[in-house]
Amino acid sequence: AEYMGNVNMAANLKVALRKEIKKKISSLDIKDKVRQSGVIYKKVISHDVYKKCHRISIYLSMPNSEVDTIPLLADALDSGKQCFVPRYVGDAMDMLRVHSMEDYLALPTTRWNIKQPADDDPSREEALVTGGLDLILVPGLAFTAGGKRLGRGRGFYDRYILQSRQLFPDNPPYTLALAFNEQLVVDLPTHDADMQLDQVLTAGSQ
Repeated sequence: AEYMGNVNMAANLKVALRKEIKKKISSLDIKDKVRQSGVIYKKVISHDVYKKCHRISIYLSMPNSEVDTIPLLADALDSGKQCFVPRYVGDAMDMLRVHSMEDYLALPTTRWNIKQPADDDPSREEALVTGGLDLILVPGLAFTAGGKRLGRGRGFYDRYILQSRQLFPDNPPYTLALAFNEQLVVDLPTHDADMQLDQVLTAGSQ
């Protein structure tokens, strides 16, 4: 009973935190979001793991509510990296290959105003089926400097990261979160299913 009480308390805390962080992000000035995204872009492209990686998963950012990743997708494609983007179907998420910016721009747009490969597109390579990933850029709502993450509550990335680590224990992907300064918190309520990340990158972090 005590365990269930703790789980429920953590769940309630998460709900409250999600609300609070969403409010912080929406009250952020657009110019500041653009500025922070630009600083983070420069940090990612000069990051050793990024420079060395061949296979990268890049989340496609929601306009005005996440760090902009589209310039990173363009740079990664331009650098000859194999790029994979999320496709959400029901409770599942997979990472499918995009081959060029033209290919990306031709993807259908979802109701969240982000692009993703079509549900009925069998032609695209899935990252875990064809050798795994070197680097996963991870979205989220709140993070700690030490790598704890609060997502949007569906568990897509937690499950995908766990699967990646289980399938490729000798060469797990490096997990790198991108966040506005306002998304950084001192601590987060977590449980066993919440994956710890390797690094959280903000405009203000060293």
